[in-house]
Amino acid sequence: MLETSARLLRLLSLLQAHREWSGPDLADRLGVSPRTVRRDVERLRELGYPVNASPGTGGGYQLGAGAELPPLLLDDDEAVAVAVGLRTAAGQGVEGIGETSVRALAKLEQVLPDRLRRRVSALNTFTVPMMRAARPTAVDPAVLTELAHLCRDAERLRFEYRGHDGTATRRTVEPYRLVCSERRWYLVAFDLDRADWRTFRVDRIEPRPPHGPRFVPREPPAEDLAAYVSQGVSTRAYATQAVVRLLVPLEEAAEEISPIAGVLEPEGPGSCLLRTGAGSLEVMVVHVMMLGFEFEVLEPAELIGEIRTARDRLTRALARAGETAAAHKEIL
Repeated sequence: MLETSARLLRLLSLLQAHREWSGPDLADRLGVSPRTVRRDVERLRELGYPVNASPGTGGGYQLGAGAELPPLLLDDDEAVAVAVGLRTAAGQGVEGIGETSVRALAKLEQVLPDRLRRRVSALNTFTVPMMRAARPTAVDPAVLTELAHLCRDAERLRFEYRGHDGTATRRTVEPYRLVCSERRWYLVAFDLDRADWRTFRVDRIEPRPPHGPRFVPREPPAEDLAAYVSQGVSTRAYATQAVVRLLVPLEEAAEEISPIAGVLEPEGPGSCLLRTGAGSLEVMVVHVMMLGFEFEVLEPAELIGEIRTARDRLTRALARAGETAAAHKEIL
């Protein structure tokens, strides 16, 4: 039975990868008789896969668009969501995922009923992607898979890590979870050499097997690991940190502020808190001003002084601009 099931999957893969196969060619590829190929084709049809057959010497088998989805247990909305998701994945930050997604999408669209193909086509045709100026950092999908397996199996990970300055260090960690943002992938792990939790950028990880042994997972550093990573990359990683009250509802602020720019916390119906970081107080002033919201600085107190300094500098610049404009008007 297992041999038959494996052969059916192989047959289906061949039909998906080639426009049309002759019976003898399929039999040769599968190592079975043409009669067995015919029986297997009938089994695929019983499972809901639309396999068309054309008679004669020039005929063969072809996977067509059927009246119902194959037994993936996807309803119409789920099938459209998968197709659109594959299309979107082509622009994400996983190296090689674009080509893989296109191949998977081609196979899926081949068996979508006409009504669903029209929906997917409409979404693809009449949707214009707006890419951010900064492209996502590409990561090796093989590395992602390896890290995911080690997290699942609770096995120690050994790897070489490249820091901000390019310096490489050897690490041994207990991997816990992968966290993805709109631009990067991160690994949350317990660093055995430093006896503390750490967040690592996956694009800077180069695994150095052998891995292991297995370990008993520790209590995670936070219940919300997405918020934990967000705070680490947007706040804890910087020398200057601040807490600012934004005078807008949390939902409105979240539409504009990325998790890698700061961590938002609810406060009330008309305000929220932002915890963020920057390289210096001067940069922090610009960062907060560029958010586009009314705000109140809660900490540090030094940030208020830096804002006053920026205000005075801007006031003097406006005054000089006014004097220049007046002098130009007199000349005219």
